[in-house]
Amino acid sequence: MSDDKIYSSSDLELSAKSFRYAIAAARFNSHIVDKLLDGALATLKSCGANEPQLTVVRVPGAFELPLTCQRFAASGQFDVIIALGCVIQGETPHFDYVCTESARGIMDVALKYDLPVINGILTTDTHTQAEARAQGEKNKGVDAAKAAMEMLNVLHAI
Repeated sequence: MSDDKIYSSSDLELSAKSFRYAIAAARFNSHIVDKLLDGALATLKSCGANEPQLTVVRVPGAFELPLTCQRFAASGQFDVIIALGCVIQGETPHFDYVCTESARGIMDVALKYDLPVINGILTTDTHTQAEARAQGEKNKGVDAAKAAMEMLNVLHAI
């Protein structure tokens, strides 16, 4: 239909202006998560976010991220939430439980609160893979920040 509007995030300018961002970042594997956090913050700031728009909370690990995201969402103070963490495969099935339940919890928060909640948790087989996804142009913290801005723009356009 010619009256329909089609929105694509690629058509919208990435801008962090006038939005409030909450970032929950895990301390476990902090040598990786710190790089993700640095990438996310640098990206948001380069797109116009100022310090008062950014709230960062550190939590023990990826399993604690969904509850923290839920508390952020329930506060009504934020337009988007970004969860950053890193889970690296070990010798036990613990990896599978943490990855699955963290992802499910993050999605539950997004749907319950009708709010973009970006899953920026790395789930890798090795430390080498995690390091590769936390550096330079492949930094998944940067990707999480871009996804946050895209989702805000798309949802505001709808």
